Amino acid sequence: MPRVLLVDDAATIRHYFSTVLHHAGFEIDEAENGVEALEKALNGRFDLLLVDVNMPRMDGITFLRRLHDHQQTVQIPTVVATTEVSRSVMRDALAAGAACVLRKPVDPERLTRIATRLTGAPQ
Repeated sequence: MPRVLLVDDAATIRHYFSTVLHHAGFEIDEAENGVEALEKALNGRFDLLLVDVNMPRMDGITFLRRLHDHQQTVQIPTVVATTEVSRSVMRDALAAGAACVLRKPVDPERLTRIATRLTGAPQ
């Protein structure tokens, strides 16, 4: 079962993503900010990271940059999901290693399709 780490400071968003992905057959873990997420990513095994941009303590772009500084986490596919989809945010997220950037609210079918593709999970 593919493991996904959801990184968002909003509990309602984490719950939404968790529900959608759990029903699609993914195992879910959660983090409220980039600091907590980096610790979990470095000490666990994840097949996908779904990351918000605007979070306290460490924002999503900084998290992605730090994540990709470590050999054991550089290959984990990451998806950024944010309400702030400006050209600069998209550019920064993709430059920091995100596979794609999604605008919130994210359609559940699209989220499942992308997560399945990036993890290689059976459909």
